[in-house]
Amino acid sequence: MSRVSQAEAQANRKRVVEAASRLFREKGVPNVSVADVMQSVGLTQGGFYKQFASKSALVDEAAAKAFADMLDQLTAMDDDHADHDAARSALIESYLSPEARDNPDTSCPAAGFAGDFAREPERRDVYAAGVRDMAGWIAPGDTGLAALSTLVGALLLARATAGSPLSEDILRAARKAASRLTD
Repeated sequence: MSRVSQAEAQANRKRVVEAASRLFREKGVPNVSVADVMQSVGLTQGGFYKQFASKSALVDEAAAKAFADMLDQLTAMDDDHADHDAARSALIESYLSPEARDNPDTSCPAAGFAGDFAREPERRDVYAAGVRDMAGWIAPGDTGLAALSTLVGALLLARATAGSPLSEDILRAARKAASRLTD
């Protein structure tokens, strides 16, 4: 059996973290095993413990990666729009869309990891930092926190009621409310 190079090991680690981030947001941390993550990238479970101390360490890294990716997307929105207000409006529209509701694996980590980190108080630092950064991008202070809370809460409610007319009503009403908060 041949050993993998350091570059291959780093590439494998990156693939594992990205896959874990998607799977954890889609199915929830308790519903995804280390074996599930490793199988999704075509690696053996034995290789996991050469890269990560524990599943908890992977959860933290996957959440941090998801929040970093989200902040990259937000920065790109600023680059793609005439001003921050236009970028923020675009975020609200895309965040509270049927596509975001129906694809939790690629959607916002604040919504995707909320339940998992709520049940793990000793591990909330990564999540809290990501939420703080996202809210700060939206608007300073309480306005950003209120707007993000509206977005995340509405997305979770829309997912829980998906398939019913109420889900669309939640998305529509929250788009209006979040826009008013940030005007």
